Amino acid sequence: MEQYTVTGMSCVACSSRVEKAVSKVSGVTSCSVSLLTNSMGVEGTASQSEIIAAVEAAGYGASVKGADAGAKKGAAMDEDALKDRETPIMKRRLIASLCFLIPLMYISMGHMMWNWPLPGFLAGNHVAMGLIQLLFTGIIMVINQKFFINGFKGLLHGAPNMDTLVALGSGASFVYSTYALFAMTDAQVKMDMEGVMSYMHEFYFESAAMILTLITVGKMLEAHSKGKTTDALKSLMKLAPKTAVVLKNGVETEVSIDRVKKGDIFVVRPGENIPVDGIVLEGTSAVNEAALTGESIPVDKAEGDKVSAATMNQSGFLKCEATRVGEDTTLSQIIQMVSDAAATKAPIAKIADRVSGIFVPAVITIAVITIIVWLIAGQSVGFALARGISVLVISCPCALGLATPVAIMVGNGMGAKNGIMFKTAVSLEETGKMQIVALDKTGTITSGEPKVTDMIPSEGISEEELLGFAYALERKSEHPLAHAILQEAQERRLDAEEVEDFQAVPGNGLSAVLAGKTIYGGNKKFIQTKTSVDAGTLKKAEDLAAEGKTPLFFAKEDQLIGIIAVADVIKEDSPKAVKELQNMGIHVVMLTGDNERTAKAIGRQAGVDEVIADVLPDGKETVIRKLKKKGKVAMVGDGINDAPALTRADMGIAIGAGTDIAIDAADVVLMKSRLSDVPAAIRMSKATLRNIHENLFWAFFYNVIGIPLAAGIWYPIFGWKLNPMFGAAAMSLSSFCVVTNALRLNWFKMYDASKDKKIKSKVKEIEEEKTMTKTMKIEGMMCGHCEATVKKTLEAIEGVEAAEVSHENGTAVVTLAAEVADEVLKKAVEDKDYKVTGIE
Repeated sequence: MEQYTVTGMSCVACSSRVEKAVSKVSGVTSCSVSLLTNSMGVEGTASQSEIIAAVEAAGYGASVKGADAGAKKGAAMDEDALKDRETPIMKRRLIASLCFLIPLMYISMGHMMWNWPLPGFLAGNHVAMGLIQLLFTGIIMVINQKFFINGFKGLLHGAPNMDTLVALGSGASFVYSTYALFAMTDAQVKMDMEGVMSYMHEFYFESAAMILTLITVGKMLEAHSKGKTTDALKSLMKLAPKTAVVLKNGVETEVSIDRVKKGDIFVVRPGENIPVDGIVLEGTSAVNEAALTGESIPVDKAEGDKVSAATMNQSGFLKCEATRVGEDTTLSQIIQMVSDAAATKAPIAKIADRVSGIFVPAVITIAVITIIVWLIAGQSVGFALARGISVLVISCPCALGLATPVAIMVGNGMGAKNGIMFKTAVSLEETGKMQIVALDKTGTITSGEPKVTDMIPSEGISEEELLGFAYALERKSEHPLAHAILQEAQERRLDAEEVEDFQAVPGNGLSAVLAGKTIYGGNKKFIQTKTSVDAGTLKKAEDLAAEGKTPLFFAKEDQLIGIIAVADVIKEDSPKAVKELQNMGIHVVMLTGDNERTAKAIGRQAGVDEVIADVLPDGKETVIRKLKKKGKVAMVGDGINDAPALTRADMGIAIGAGTDIAIDAADVVLMKSRLSDVPAAIRMSKATLRNIHENLFWAFFYNVIGIPLAAGIWYPIFGWKLNPMFGAAAMSLSSFCVVTNALRLNWFKMYDASKDKKIKSKVKEIEEEKTMTKTMKIEGMMCGHCEATVKKTLEAIEGVEAAEVSHENGTAVVTLAAEVADEVLKKAVEDKDYKVTGIE
């Protein structure tokens, strides 16, 4: 996706027009414009010049993102692009406008309504008062000329926007007031004092000026709030280190971060940030990775461990080799994900886009009709014009346009702050709609690293002796299970004895000579060829296997030393995460290539609803395809073999510690590699979608209530009429309120499960429905008597609630109150001399 910066947009009608214009360019496959970040993401083969030309032809400006910053790319440039430049401009315009608005309001309202004193030369000089109002209003219109330039430019291009509504409202007030002023001078010349006073009440100069000023207030508040929605992204960018200390010919040299190359050796002292992604060559330390994962507990790093840019070295001295630099670092990829998500549109945004596409033209039409209707009804031109202007300035397409993107930006930023990366706005919206979550076992539910879980030494042998024998034997093996034994022995600080004549024996076994005696290690089948194993020990081994553990037998000569059980243990948070998903009404499935016995043991520990075992590496995608027939499916995985399944699922969720291929294939990335982030991501998605619905409701509700009130529909009944100034104030506040509501997401607690609505899984309901009714196909029923016989027979069976029998269809639909085996139903019917050909 190529990113562009778009200038001149003021509301969602503008972004819609830019989107349509660029989408028509030959070679563009997709285009998404964000009013929030003034950015545009374009995919396809069209050239940059063609895309920029299309934007300019639509009446706006465009440039390739970062082009104005030169060839240098990186987080610093993007941070500058997100800088809030709009608020200071609006602030200066507001202050300048107020300097002229205050004396204008003093003359027009203070003197006229409350008889506040005026200088002697103005006392009773109504024409002079009108001329001063004209002058002050003209100055304020010049200060806020951007509304008129953008508004009329949009009108000329056939794409009226919010600025068009403001320009028409303020402009109409000014033009009519100017006409009234000239009419007043004519009455003054004719000495028609009654006419002079009459025209004095037809001035709307203060409305024209106040509309512009109040809209500027709203724009300033909106710009300030919009700036806060990108705080998470800006804080990520600030983490990017600016320099690195690189070793060149043994000399430490501080260089700019953009000069670090892959393969360079760099050093990091305690208290310094790691500049780029790398691998530790020397040293040990505790590294705080909270910046990337949100996890506050430091992670120990030693030789061979990976380190990431922007994480902080807290204790030791580290010497590392750069493996990813520039835009390839983990931090840069996270920034890119968040930025891309802001540049994409959620499906729900299309509703607002469709409405806003016709909103502004519709409002202008309503305003014109309002003026005409009131004139026909016999009201004065001033009254009718005031109603039409009120309609123009109270209507707020910005509230509609901002309802979705601000919530998406805040929700995405909150996710990023907690190590949950939503790649697009679509993934943020859709994640909360999942009905089934399929979990890969290894590395997702389990830690992915086998560990020693049990030691059962033979009589007369201690655990240390058993582990010592196993350590001596297994330290020369490359098997993953051997690594678990080595790790356990090292944690217990055991010394390894040297063995001779080491052999890996076919049949899953090892042998070696220790102190002149042969020792063996391996599975039950192998050890039983070397020594006898008593029934009690075999029973213990079977119990361990039933728990999903792998029992390894060890023997010395012809004597059994004991059993060490090794297992890929489930992560601490896995059962809790699974339970939280189930409480949300989600059907949880575990996929694994393990045998069914081991898989079910792990499944029981994790508490999943369904276990699908013996899945071949290329079979996960097929399983996901079948699960999608039952509902929306999210796949959670971390390996290369998970990539097809992640792509096939409605939502692919990658564990951050997994492979790059899995991360690339996923829609959501969990940087902490914790399963508890899956329900957290779903909660964040639901909260964001709920916030969008609230924003859209208030935006629609506001316009539905405000436009009729402004048009004066209630005036004949209740005498209600809306001053254009109050309409402008309401318009300004509507957008501010929508953005402020979205900012509430910053306080959402995505790990708090206490507020989850406990609902039943839709998949479970369907499956229960299927199991609670069975349709039997029966041959031999000839009449109603046969039906009655079969019905009575079936309903006599314990667990059968009712049976609907039809001899014409040859079926019996059985409703069950409890599970009843098919064989029981079949036998009962066939005992009555009928033949059952099938049960569904």
